[in-house]
Amino acid sequence: MKPSKIALIALAAALIAAYFSLDLGQYFRLDYLKSQQAAMDLFYRANPLSTALAFFTLYVAVTAVSLPVATIMTLAAGAIFGLAWGTLIVSFAASLGATLAFLASRFLFRDLVRRKFGDKLGAIDAGVNKEGAYYLFTLRLVPVFPFFVINLALGLTSMKVWTFYWVSQIGMLAGAVVYVNAGTQIARIDAPGAVLSAELIGSFVLLGVFPLMTKKIVDMVKARRVYANWVKPAKFDRNLVVIGAGSAGLVTAYIAAAVKAKVTLIEKHKMGGDCLNTGCVPSKALIRSAKFISQVKRAHELGIRSASASFDFAEVMERVQRVVKTVEPHDSVERYTGLGVECIAGEAKIATPWSVEVTSARGTQTLTARAIVIAAGARPFVPPIAGIEQVGYYTSDDVWNLRALPRRLVVLGGGPIGSELTQCFARFGSQVTQVEMLPRILMREDAEVSDRVMRRLRAEGVNVLVNHKAKQFILEAGEKVLICEHQGAEVRVPFDELLCAVGRVANTSGYGLEELGIPLAKTRAIETNEYLQTLYPNIYACGDVAGPYQFTHTAAHQAWYAAVNALFGDFKKFKADYSVIPWATFTDPEVARVGLNETEAREKGIAYEVSVFDLAQLDRAIADEEAHGLVKVLTPPGADKILGCTIVGEHAGDLIAEYVAAMRHGFGLNKILGTIHIYPTLAEANKYAAGVWKRNHAPRKLLALAGRFHAWRRG
Repeated sequence: MKPSKIALIALAAALIAAYFSLDLGQYFRLDYLKSQQAAMDLFYRANPLSTALAFFTLYVAVTAVSLPVATIMTLAAGAIFGLAWGTLIVSFAASLGATLAFLASRFLFRDLVRRKFGDKLGAIDAGVNKEGAYYLFTLRLVPVFPFFVINLALGLTSMKVWTFYWVSQIGMLAGAVVYVNAGTQIARIDAPGAVLSAELIGSFVLLGVFPLMTKKIVDMVKARRVYANWVKPAKFDRNLVVIGAGSAGLVTAYIAAAVKAKVTLIEKHKMGGDCLNTGCVPSKALIRSAKFISQVKRAHELGIRSASASFDFAEVMERVQRVVKTVEPHDSVERYTGLGVECIAGEAKIATPWSVEVTSARGTQTLTARAIVIAAGARPFVPPIAGIEQVGYYTSDDVWNLRALPRRLVVLGGGPIGSELTQCFARFGSQVTQVEMLPRILMREDAEVSDRVMRRLRAEGVNVLVNHKAKQFILEAGEKVLICEHQGAEVRVPFDELLCAVGRVANTSGYGLEELGIPLAKTRAIETNEYLQTLYPNIYACGDVAGPYQFTHTAAHQAWYAAVNALFGDFKKFKADYSVIPWATFTDPEVARVGLNETEAREKGIAYEVSVFDLAQLDRAIADEEAHGLVKVLTPPGADKILGCTIVGEHAGDLIAEYVAAMRHGFGLNKILGTIHIYPTLAEANKYAAGVWKRNHAPRKLLALAGRFHAWRRG
């Protein structure tokens, strides 16, 4: 580090150390201000210019060093100089001090931060260059974060110094007026009864409501800018229009109807969305049939000499459709119409921020609504690999149309969908090759977790190819061939059918986003704020189309926030809470997780301890011949707080619920250990994992004393 930087850091550290070590804070308290009010007033009257210059210089210094005294000094400015001069002094001193802090942060830390987080800072810089002045103005006007944090943080960006200064000067002016005015009223307190003066009470009320008022004003100004080119209807046909009848759309419409709002739900395909028709429901039905075949093959493990099962794959797939039909009424037009939701089968297009055009069998109609919720879902992503269209492929959307079992199947993708379907088809008898370009399958999980699943797949005959990048599909002498690259060498994989399962992408085209200029995030999902609002505050997005998670249960979770904010957001809005999001991969063994795993904790630099219980020790798992897997819990060092849990094994998706509840409601492993679990059940694994943590934190010294006590008692 350069000597100049070291000197500046030393100076700042010395000033801060002096402030705390010499207890200089005692001179920046309201009681001290009151006690010295008369003396300061006399000194100011005798030396007005020097007093103003000294105060200005001190204010600049404490702001530049980020000492926590700006508020009391602003009040003091009002008490000493009055409203007009106090505001003038504080306004310029605060802006100048903030700019010095901004420059110091840039000089001392920006190079270091850019070296370590250059990729992330680049994205932030792009946003700052685009609308940095507006957001700085908002932060100055609405003090969500302490001003010194804003000064230091923006110094790390590419914002121009002049822009930072003039926006700060304007943005902090309103707050300066409010606080200086409060200071002028404090100066007038000359008797206990004066505390209750109307002027003083009014000033403090203004201090309290100022952030709320300014936030409301900022929101109004921003909305006016967004809606500038649109004409808002004088009245609306409906309270809410929901586009998409998957999990997110159904729950949104359900909530709206439950609170007696007039709501219309539009779906161009099938009610229930992907989960019912092509995702969760059919896949779990297929998994159940495949698992039965696997269990028959393992009959000898249960003491049964021989067992067999014959099946027709077409009948298995017909059963899958039968299951879908059985669940279908839960998401049907009839049910939702009965709940008070108007359901329209048609194609929606957002025409204006308050209107949606619907094309259906009845023609085209325009619906107006105070709010719109987009729940358009996602679709399978098909990578642009050469030859893929020529050889043909299935995805999780249309694999359910298969009625003949593929003899040789290639599954492209090692994520949850790819791994689940890989195992299913292998258990039915397909020769399955699973191709994953990354070092292992289920990359979101810990290495030991994905390794357990991969070993099971290979034991069941799957050819799992990791570190294999699909380069090209060809037809060679009438045979389909996948050409992969592995460690620089070419690998050829002949196959009969291809299942593409490399992820899903949000449905964001064809219904008006482009025309309205609603931006997309880097993930290609609709960009929303913490309230799930899009660029237009009355248009919301939830579920797979919004991200950040593509789970049915998360879509339903988001739908509550979208519905409530859309209907009641003018009075109270709620930030979507993603603090405790569980998920499961329904391979055999199942993998379920909530919160952090070891991989993420290390990446984020979070200190943790790990407690692991091996299901090989669990009585019920042994009795069921399912004695494999683990419960792994992460906790902060020495603390009874659950950071995350991963469960691998039979019914992991069910067992994780206890840890989800613990994290959501703030209880730890001691409470789980103290909860009675039925014996013998798989759920006891949760208790035993808590017991592992307890043993690792046993009070050793106290136990040693107890041992000596009992020895003494024996004589």
